[in-house]
Amino acid sequence: MADLTEDNALDRAIQGDGDAFSFLYELYVNRIFSYIYYRTGNITDAEDLTARVFQRALGHISRYTQKGIPFSAWLYRIAHNLVANWHRDNGRRQEVALDDQPDLVMPGDHPEREMVNNQEVERLILVIKKLSPERQQLIVLKFVQQLSNAEIAVIMSKSEGAIKSLYHRTLLELRAELNKILEQE
Repeated sequence: MADLTEDNALDRAIQGDGDAFSFLYELYVNRIFSYIYYRTGNITDAEDLTARVFQRALGHISRYTQKGIPFSAWLYRIAHNLVANWHRDNGRRQEVALDDQPDLVMPGDHPEREMVNNQEVERLILVIKKLSPERQQLIVLKFVQQLSNAEIAVIMSKSEGAIKSLYHRTLLELRAELNKILEQE
């Protein structure tokens, strides 16, 4: 399997090669988990949903047709649908506990700067939680997953121009909400 590439692993997985699917799983499991975690805010649910994404992908891989769209977009689409169902079934909004956030402070920062950084992160998280699910998804795909606008367009079933427009409107909304918070302080 050392000489396996994503494309020929996909071809082989479509033909029923379990080892090739395992290769694809290893290639994408961390990114899919990260995406789901940031959409659910719960490690246990993210693990369960990630497993379901790959179970569903394995169950339908024989019907997958290559249309010039990255295989990862198909996986993100499955993940998106499962997360949407999860939110609907659980009747809860996305929540990521502030304690679970990665430490964004650089080593050697002064305690005062660390406190300011933590406050800024908390403000940003509060504002992001107020965004619509579509805009939250865009933020996760753009900044956490670091996907291009073209890749996001495929995942969200929109044109690249629509993603650019949504991104621009989302940033304007974030800025306006952050300014409101700062004015209140």
